[in-house]
Amino acid sequence: MNTFLLLIMMMTIGAVIGGVTNSLAIKMLFRPYRPIYIGRFRVPFTPGLIPKRRGELAEQLGKMVVTHLLTAEGIQKKLTDSMFRTEMTAWAEEEIKRLLHADGTLEQFASDYLGVDELRNLAESKTERMLTEKWTELKEQLSDKELSEVLPVRWQEKIEEKLPVIADMITQKGAEYFQSQEGKERLSIMIDRFLVGKGTLGNMISMFLGQDRLVDKVQPEIIKFLQDKGARDLIVTLLGREWSKLKAKKMNSFYEFITDDDIVPIVQNILVTNIPVYNWLNKPVKEWAPAYEDTIVQMIPKAVLVFAKLITDRIEMLLKKLHLEDVVKTQVETFAVARLEELVLSISKREFKMITYLGALLGGLIGIVQGIIVLFLS
Repeated sequence: MNTFLLLIMMMTIGAVIGGVTNSLAIKMLFRPYRPIYIGRFRVPFTPGLIPKRRGELAEQLGKMVVTHLLTAEGIQKKLTDSMFRTEMTAWAEEEIKRLLHADGTLEQFASDYLGVDELRNLAESKTERMLTEKWTELKEQLSDKELSEVLPVRWQEKIEEKLPVIADMITQKGAEYFQSQEGKERLSIMIDRFLVGKGTLGNMISMFLGQDRLVDKVQPEIIKFLQDKGARDLIVTLLGREWSKLKAKKMNSFYEFITDDDIVPIVQNILVTNIPVYNWLNKPVKEWAPAYEDTIVQMIPKAVLVFAKLITDRIEMLLKKLHLEDVVKTQVETFAVARLEELVLSISKREFKMITYLGALLGGLIGIVQGIIVLFLS
């Protein structure tokens, strides 16, 4: 009976020691959270293993994440996976359709999500500034060039082709004008002025011929002159000379007639009036966007493919720029040890209990062996 009690006592003591030792070892992984001092001396094994080595643990976790978990190869493989692209395309199509039927305007979206107010006024002012800058640059570039160097050759040829047409129009309109009563009256006034300027001679001609008779004689001659082919050829020649002089002029000689205030507002008004984007800014998206839905949706698969390739080609550079190792290290270092302990225990609580029970089992077996050895020696 004494032998049995001895074995039971040795087994119980061994089991208690083994279980308590393992339980204490598990707790010492996390606790105490901070070092404990007695006077100037720190109590051994404080703080716990993980709090004490948290800096090294954070560094190693950071390296592990970058080296083995979030690797460029792994992300590239995911981005090139057909299933992933299909899911991304479906998600993008759903989001785009939702946005295209939204009640808000682009101005509201810009204000709510980008902090940009009065988007249309901003767009118009940006357009005006851009046009002013471009017009200034263009004037500087063309300043020392002749008009013939600036105008396209095709335009010059078309203008030269129109010179005879202009001459025909001048002679025709001139003849029609002088044939009219108004033209005859104007011609009479011109003759009067001419004769008055000639003094006595003019008075004598007016007295002998009479004003009305003189107009009747001059009018047919002027009309005949205008209808003559020679007059038309003369006007063509004169127009050609003036056009040649005009082409030879430097562009800066025209700038006094074409100012920034003349060009920029006109071009801006044309853009704002004819480009629908400006009107879209303050209209509900659902009023104009659905018309482009089919076109946009058709572009989404290609856009996803291009975006995925863009990311894939630059993933290594992006990962370096993100400094994921430092991010993980910083997060681990700032993570509360108590929270980390709670997290680990919530995942591995059952396994830790089994370790405790295993320690008790091994301690009990060792106690039985020790009891047998004691009995044998005694």
